[in-house]
Amino acid sequence: QVQLVESGGGLVQAGGSLRLSCAVSGRTFSSYVMGWFRQAPGKEREFVAAISRSGGTTYYADSVKGRFAISRDNAKNTVFLQMNSLKPEDTAVYYCAADTGVVITTNAGTYDYWGQGTQVTVSS
Repeated sequence: QVQLVESGGGLVQAGGSLRLSCAVSGRTFSSYVMGWFRQAPGKEREFVAAISRSGGTTYYADSVKGRFAISRDNAKNTVFLQMNSLKPEDTAVYYCAADTGVVITTNAGTYDYWGQGTQVTVSS
């Protein structure tokens, strides 16, 4: 069974930074496309960022492009989300997810495994 555990969330002022981590159990981490999604109260879960299996390709939602950066360390079975210039509208529960497919996708329905989420709150 694959387990994903997020950490690094918290309360930060607008303009600040946070770095989220997601540790993935198992020996096949490098075979997963990894993604970050978020869900704000009363809203649907939305795509934030994704990274290819090798880490060579990344993709971002327009709302975070230029402010967030996704990366991965295949030796440590961990994916990261560096979040800079945070805005109050970034407030949400952030989830990491693993996709056994080959192609990066923004569709949450294609991801096979999910973490429990970590709360990010940005105050104005």
